[in-house]
Amino acid sequence: MKRIYLDYAATAPCDPEVQKAMEPYFFHKFGNPSSIHSFGQEAKHAIEDAREMLASFLGAKPEEIIFTSGGTESDNTAISGVAYALQAKGNHIITTAIEHHAVSETCKALEKRGFVVTAVGVDKQGLVDPEDIKKSITDKTILISVMHANNEIGTIQPIADIGKIARAKGIYFHTDAVQTVGHIPVNVDEQNIDLLSLSAHKFYGPKGVGALYVRKGTRMERFLHGGDQERGRRASTQNTTGIVGLGKAVELCKKNMREEMKILTLLRDRMIKEIPAKIPDTILNGHAAKRLPNNANFSIKYIEGESMLLSLDMLGIAASTGSACTSSSLEPSHVLLAIGLKHEVAHGSLRLTLGRWSRKEDIDYLLEHLPKVVENLRAMSPLYEKK
Repeated sequence: MKRIYLDYAATAPCDPEVQKAMEPYFFHKFGNPSSIHSFGQEAKHAIEDAREMLASFLGAKPEEIIFTSGGTESDNTAISGVAYALQAKGNHIITTAIEHHAVSETCKALEKRGFVVTAVGVDKQGLVDPEDIKKSITDKTILISVMHANNEIGTIQPIADIGKIARAKGIYFHTDAVQTVGHIPVNVDEQNIDLLSLSAHKFYGPKGVGALYVRKGTRMERFLHGGDQERGRRASTQNTTGIVGLGKAVELCKKNMREEMKILTLLRDRMIKEIPAKIPDTILNGHAAKRLPNNANFSIKYIEGESMLLSLDMLGIAASTGSACTSSSLEPSHVLLAIGLKHEVAHGSLRLTLGRWSRKEDIDYLLEHLPKVVENLRAMSPLYEKK
């Protein structure tokens, strides 16, 4: 049986070149980077090389990069760190209704501590209107956090415009760029970004390592207390092996990203064109053009997402659904509800995300089997009447 992986937005396989770059730091170059002897300095130099590589990729300075355990820690650090550092100035945070839980749950936790959060809505394509952000600003606003691109529907937000609004008002602007770094161009100066979160395993690096860009001069409370690692911003012995892997992954993205964007866009557009043509009553979720090159998200009416995923998995196809039915919650995705889908439609959503090793043959296999899966599930549905 074939095994087709179409869930790159959840995690990507570690590139063999990344794995090779990391290997020496498990045993031969294992020193603590805070140590002054040669073993430690060897590790420290490797970390700084990765820092410079990432900074160059983002258009930042090396001293503005903090290495973390991943996107969730970076989001928590940025939002809580700014909130507590500026609470004497104000207590208002602006975000959106479609943020990843790493952002939305952090904001909910801050609300319990006296902060006020405004979650701006989006249109039917998942786009945030910068004017809605602007109208939400008060004299107490200290932070705006808007994701660069949505992890479910792939819509890319106008963050440069939002960042411009924030800068004009003297408000810090944070973006969760976990789904975009390594996949589309990101430049912190051109896009008016003060804080940016990323995670290595989303762009072919190892799990358990990420980074937070913090523009020089940004006030932020430290998230972890202890040693003075990461220029006093993030205590804890650095994950040298993981950071080396992140740096190598960035190096490969810098080399391959433009070509990969072209290839994945062609594969994505084929799915967007052919799946609705082959399966009636199928809706494309997200913006038709302003979307990630590797993301196609559909709502397929009259079926349930979990059953579709299980049926595809039995055929060797790994995908995901916008429905939260694979967790303890029975509620559908907050993102799909935010763009106006009804509960029963949102529960039949399918997210297909591509990556470096996706091929035309994978899409051929999907297009051969997905219509049959849907037909079989609809045949059992009391809601479906065959046209």
